[in-house]
Amino acid sequence: MSDQEEYPLTRSKRHQNKKKKKPKSKKPLIITAIILLLIGTMGFAFRKELVAVAFHLFIEDTVVDGIDKAYEPIKVTGPAGDEEKQGELTKPFSMLLLGVDEREGDVGRSDTMIYAVFRPAEHRMLLMSIPRDSYVPIVGKDKRNKINAAYAFGGTKMSVETVEQLLQADVNYYAKVNFQALVEVVDALGGVKLPITEVIENKQRIHIKLRIEPNKPIYDGADALNYVRYREDSDYKRTERQRIFIKQATERALSLGNITKIPQLIDIASSNMKTDMTSDFIIDLAELLYEKGSVPQMSSYMLKGEGENNQYGWYYMLSDQGLAEAQEIINNWMDENTAATDLIDPELKEQ
Repeated sequence: MSDQEEYPLTRSKRHQNKKKKKPKSKKPLIITAIILLLIGTMGFAFRKELVAVAFHLFIEDTVVDGIDKAYEPIKVTGPAGDEEKQGELTKPFSMLLLGVDEREGDVGRSDTMIYAVFRPAEHRMLLMSIPRDSYVPIVGKDKRNKINAAYAFGGTKMSVETVEQLLQADVNYYAKVNFQALVEVVDALGGVKLPITEVIENKQRIHIKLRIEPNKPIYDGADALNYVRYREDSDYKRTERQRIFIKQATERALSLGNITKIPQLIDIASSNMKTDMTSDFIIDLAELLYEKGSVPQMSSYMLKGEGENNQYGWYYMLSDQGLAEAQEIINNWMDENTAATDLIDPELKEQ
């Protein structure tokens, strides 16, 4: 390659180059007004195309800046340790979703752990919940503990490595979100729909006080946070609520009326989220989801086991059969050669 030849610029570099250029007149303002007028009057039939144009013209730079602030690659063992692993959006990929409860003066723990597999070709997603109290070997420690303690011991890196060891599967990407951001995100979206048909309330003294009234058309951020945190029924119900929330919030975020919320949402996320996905990859993924016009078909599974009390407290003991089932499902979904008709339905495994 000659000295003059260059690699294609990434969105981030293009954005940096743009910052160096100063407008020479007010013509860009006039052009902007004309484009906005066209977007508002060209009609319903081309709404997707117009929104895409508007995004690239007026919002993309803000999104890139925000995602770049949240970018935090980690080095882990195995194939997932490749920091240049940003893949094509035609092949299945996995992601570990971590919902952490970090407060001032507290190292925090991963309150939510979901191993997700996305299959772009079929527009389908697997959400596999790992109960926070699962009693498992912690990578880097000599004994077992609750899996959510991995985050307290070694942060995201240890959490990823522990999940990889438990499931015998690679974590291609991770996304860590502080639970406190959930309130701001939901409120910025104008609330979220949740299937609550009866009062949800903590009654045990050891748990934080919360109460959610049923049958509201829209729930605000505080209610949504309490919805995913509530734990006085069962681990299965709790992880199910977390998966329901992800689906409902995604649908809300993908709605046409919320495109103007993107800069605000990105600002919230950049302050409360870390991920090893690049801005290019995330934007391409978002565009793919928007082009489909719907949330991916989601299939759910929770690792099987039973609660057990001992002298040290309460633990969720995973069954060997349930763990083997989880590994089988993941291998099936991650195999790009698996036909859509041959994908294992994890919900049948839970029956």
